[in-house]
Amino acid sequence: MIDSTSLPRAFYARPSLEVARDLLGRHLVHESNGERLVGRIVETEAYGGAEDSASHASRGLTRRTSPMFGPAGHAYIYLIYGIHDMLNLVTESPGKAGAVLLRAIAPVAGEASMVRHRGGRRRDLANGPGKLTQAMGVTLAEFNRHDLCQGDRLWLAPGEPVDDHLVTAGPRVGIPYAEPRDREAPWRLRCPAAVRGAS
Repeated sequence: MIDSTSLPRAFYARPSLEVARDLLGRHLVHESNGERLVGRIVETEAYGGAEDSASHASRGLTRRTSPMFGPAGHAYIYLIYGIHDMLNLVTESPGKAGAVLLRAIAPVAGEASMVRHRGGRRRDLANGPGKLTQAMGVTLAEFNRHDLCQGDRLWLAPGEPVDDHLVTAGPRVGIPYAEPRDREAPWRLRCPAAVRGAS
């Protein structure tokens, strides 16, 4: 039985790296057209505020980045290469920007629909942030600024938290513009897709 209760706002209203770690094993849920797609989060990437040169927030408050400066527990979605929607979860407190990028999920429910969304590609179904949103049917147009704490259409459920010994940390990827200290920070967190942790 999948617990579909949405995580509370207090879960997100914490430092980004702390949230990124605790997101591993949680469930991303998208309810659409009467079907519920569920993916277990297996890779995340934390981003800070003005002090983090890898973060969009380091460029200041803009129309694009404004969700990062708002209340925790909302979605911040942006487009890269004009193609891929990138799903981030807003963290920290209002005025102190922060977010966690969801980088990969393992399917829990609705896998056939995920495969269909990915054009029939079953291999490497959702092992990257652009693949993840495509598989789950999550778009910038529909879900940017969406409140994830309402349990409506798109939310995160408790899932199964992962033991520390199953978690690996490494540098974030795709941020050549960032300062060396931020490029090398071990803020990308992963756990095995096929291993269930215990709380």
